[in-house]
Amino acid sequence: MTGPVISRREFLQASATAAGGLMIGFPLLDARANGATQLDFCIRIEPDDRIVIACPNPDMGQGVRTSLPMLVAEELEVDWDRVAVEQMPLAIKKNPDGDGYTWKHVPQGAGGSTSITGHWDRLRQTGAAARQMLIEAAAGSWNVAPESCVARAGAVHHTESGRSVRYGQIAARAAKLSPPQDPVLKSREDYRIIGTPRRTVDAAEIVTGTAVYGIDAEIPGMAHAVIARCPWFDGKVVKVDERAARAVPGVIDIVRLDGPEPGQPYSILAAGVAVVADSTWAAIKGREALEIEWDKGPWQHETTATLEKQMRDALDGSGQIVRDDGDFPAAMGAAAMRHTARYHSPYLSHAPLEPGNCIAHVAGDRCRVIGPMQMPSGASRGINAALGIDRLNIEVEITRLGGGFGRRLTADYAVEAALISKAADRAIQLQWTREDDMQHDFFRPTGLHELSAGFDAGGNLIAWTHRLASASKYYRRPNLPETDYWKSELYADDFPAQLTPNLRLEYFSLKSGAPRGSWRAPAHTANAFAVQSFIDEIAHARGEDPLAFQLRLLGDSREIDYSNHGGPKWNPGRLAGILNLAATKGNWGKPVGAGRGRGLAGQFTIGGNAAFVVEVEAVSAQDFSVTSIVGAIDCGLAVNPNHVIAQMEGGALDGLSTALRLAIDVDGGRVAQGNFDSYRLARIGDTPRHMEMHIVDSPYPPCGVGEPPIPPLAPALTNALFAATGTRIRRLPILS
Repeated sequence: MTGPVISRREFLQASATAAGGLMIGFPLLDARANGATQLDFCIRIEPDDRIVIACPNPDMGQGVRTSLPMLVAEELEVDWDRVAVEQMPLAIKKNPDGDGYTWKHVPQGAGGSTSITGHWDRLRQTGAAARQMLIEAAAGSWNVAPESCVARAGAVHHTESGRSVRYGQIAARAAKLSPPQDPVLKSREDYRIIGTPRRTVDAAEIVTGTAVYGIDAEIPGMAHAVIARCPWFDGKVVKVDERAARAVPGVIDIVRLDGPEPGQPYSILAAGVAVVADSTWAAIKGREALEIEWDKGPWQHETTATLEKQMRDALDGSGQIVRDDGDFPAAMGAAAMRHTARYHSPYLSHAPLEPGNCIAHVAGDRCRVIGPMQMPSGASRGINAALGIDRLNIEVEITRLGGGFGRRLTADYAVEAALISKAADRAIQLQWTREDDMQHDFFRPTGLHELSAGFDAGGNLIAWTHRLASASKYYRRPNLPETDYWKSELYADDFPAQLTPNLRLEYFSLKSGAPRGSWRAPAHTANAFAVQSFIDEIAHARGEDPLAFQLRLLGDSREIDYSNHGGPKWNPGRLAGILNLAATKGNWGKPVGAGRGRGLAGQFTIGGNAAFVVEVEAVSAQDFSVTSIVGAIDCGLAVNPNHVIAQMEGGALDGLSTALRLAIDVDGGRVAQGNFDSYRLARIGDTPRHMEMHIVDSPYPPCGVGEPPIPPLAPALTNALFAATGTRIRRLPILS
């Protein structure tokens, strides 16, 4: 998908609703309607004053179903408690030149913490345009100048005469006007909604069980399906005996699915056999009755041990140098003090609470899809590739997601559902089990990091290298050479780029059959553990306070070029400010007593700066409790402080859970874990007795907050364990 291709002339248009109100949104030329123009609404104002705002992006708990409509409501000048929110289905169109597709109005994915930043201008402009139209309509009815009128709390007021009219009363007149192409936006000091804490719009539905997640969705007449997928990476189905499965009461059909060829891009994750039945339970019982002979594929001898040996052997040699500032060998050779350490991060599963699922109904040359997708356009693209259905004939409806964390960036389960629906000639709901979800994931890459740093006699950092042997998530990406695999694993402009004159980054691409993908805050999670642990390790070796040492390395506030996601600039002074705030609130430097320790870490992640101070009480590095987590974030303007705090708290607990026990192991070319008994998420007893989060009152525009809280937690925890026990943790997870 490319960015929005909308001319200034077509930016916004308005029309009347069926009830005679105002609908304002983005004009869409629908080829199926013989050139007729349709309107995808963004705002709908009915004569009874009902105000509906459409949310374009999926919500997986990050709160965009609330915060994105807040942007519109702020500029529209309405009372927030009078706003209803609806989910916008996927809306794409063909590019004007006929080559490929683009968004009809705004991007509709949830990933990379881009929902707020991607819509910050456009949605505010939409609200402002509607406000100005309503003012113009009211002014026209009163025969006064629009400049003499003001919009406030869902009504237009004429100050001089004292007259006022509700939006619903003037909506039909406003619908006849053309939206302004350059709507005037409010000043930040005039915000009444943006920047104020607001409750999640559908919180009541969530806690009462009436919110519709993918697993809850239904369409009339649908059947149910599960799949027996090959447990071995790139394995195949040799033969299937279906007789016992077809004899299970409720079983309707058996469908065989071919997986991708080894090394080729993924469409679905694995070859398998689907069972279609009149209930999920019947489908599961039918799957249990299948007798399948598997070809174990080319990776059947891979294990975690062989993969780690491959890492160590790689780092003992020479790799691909991907950044080389200054003269690193000479600077390191001349250093008065040198430090080197290695850090290991394992494969990780996303483990969303809601396992994979999707409804698909293929009927002739059309397909309807309903499900929990972070990137609904991926479902459209994948189904088009698998079945040849025109993408404009593929309807994608987005439900609330029961967690995503990057797993639902890939809509392989939607493609599976469409393939089964096509073969079975009926609407089906595909349901994954927990074991399916755990063993067939796009895992966070595993890697072994070697860092070295050199200092001159004055204590100045003069040389730094980060050498990484990892199984890149870019493995099997279409038309991408292996020489580019490093780009998803090492961010060339991350700390300490441009903070030291001699910097070398070196990458070693590993061979592994495990599918890999984006996991919350992608490479920052593993890299921050290595880098922030190493900084703490160096500081102790040098006899310096870790906070003071890191502040010295970061230096003064200034804008630095940053080409990776989250740029185009980053400011080390903002990270220093967050470290200082977390340290102050977390009692850094104050006595903690015997058997206790505090650790500190911070990271610039995808545009945001976050830091934690973690305090532990420990008998040993394997026997401890986390007593306190104090965090701070600079995310620019916090659109909804409630959600920022929630993301900080959730990110801290997710990072804690990951650091404590989470790892995916490979045994004989397949995943060893199958459920939460072997992939042990944190329990209540693992959580700290004290947790507090702080938001910087920042003058900068907003950035996303779903990912910045994750990377600093693990190193803050392991640094605390070193302070308490003297044991340095260089390998995750901490507890076996």
